[in-house]
Amino acid sequence: MSLANIFSKYFRDKKWQLFLKIFSLNSNLKILDIGYQNQEYQVADNYLEKHYPYPERITALGIEDAPLFKKRYPRVAVVKYDGQNFPFNEQEFDIAWSNATLEHVGDYQKQLQFLKEIKRCAQAVFLTTPNRYFPLEIHTRLPFLHWLPKKYFDFVAKKMGKGWATGDYMYLLSLKDLRQLLTVAGFDNYEIIHQRCLGFTLQFIVIVK
Repeated sequence: MSLANIFSKYFRDKKWQLFLKIFSLNSNLKILDIGYQNQEYQVADNYLEKHYPYPERITALGIEDAPLFKKRYPRVAVVKYDGQNFPFNEQEFDIAWSNATLEHVGDYQKQLQFLKEIKRCAQAVFLTTPNRYFPLEIHTRLPFLHWLPKKYFDFVAKKMGKGWATGDYMYLLSLKDLRQLLTVAGFDNYEIIHQRCLGFTLQFIVIVK
């Protein structure tokens, strides 16, 4: 297992332990997993499906076709959508789980819509997103470059062979950005937990109960 895989699994294991501590899981809960991955690149990908004890109670929502995902997790319901409105009723799910997806849905307006849809469809939320001001950008594994304004980041990233990480691939958030989005989306009773690495905040974990 590569160092990056070990790093990712360690912190996702920690988040999972926090999830288990906060929520009392049982076979009656309906869970919405927002942002499945059809192709798994790391051992920690599709973490919920690998560890949740009642996979038949999970609905996985995403924007891509999922033949590999369906084969790997046959007991999980899969719903593909257009990336805008979730095709579910209000408060249809007990818990919405979204691990490192918010930063990939698009710009401010798309992130806001994403959060509004989560609030509409789920009674409780467990959502994570990386901290823009952690020194190492976890997708490109480049230090400090992501602190630049986005147009400069995109320019330099392309020059460094990281063009896949430019454009709408990711819009990283600071704590201030995240709080502002949550407030505008209508969340008025939430907690943000800082997951730390070497003294720095690596990720934000948003809890709504």
